[in-house]
Amino acid sequence: MKMTFKGTNELRKALKNKAFLESAQTVVKMNGAELQAGAQKRAPVDTGNLKRSIMLELQDNRLTAVCDATAEYAPYVEWGTRFMRSQPYMGPAFYAQKKQFKRDMDKLVK
Repeated sequence: MKMTFKGTNELRKALKNKAFLESAQTVVKMNGAELQAGAQKRAPVDTGNLKRSIMLELQDNRLTAVCDATAEYAPYVEWGTRFMRSQPYMGPAFYAQKKQFKRDMDKLVK
């Protein structure tokens, strides 16, 4: 399961100055790391494999943060099955971090 921050093309147009670009990269990296930590904190733990499988990758010149749970069963835990209830960890972490990311980017472009 992957969650990404999109809109890098618009961001590049708005942030022509290198200092702003570096600041934006820092905001993406910081919020991506917080998203990863939030998902790991919320992930249910049996063996710890799911928690350890939540990784962060920076792409697109560090303007895109991809947080991904790579355990094969990760989607089943997040959304549940007909045999087990869902135990969301990635979605709640994403929506909580989304607000902070927006605030941080708003500060940057003002």
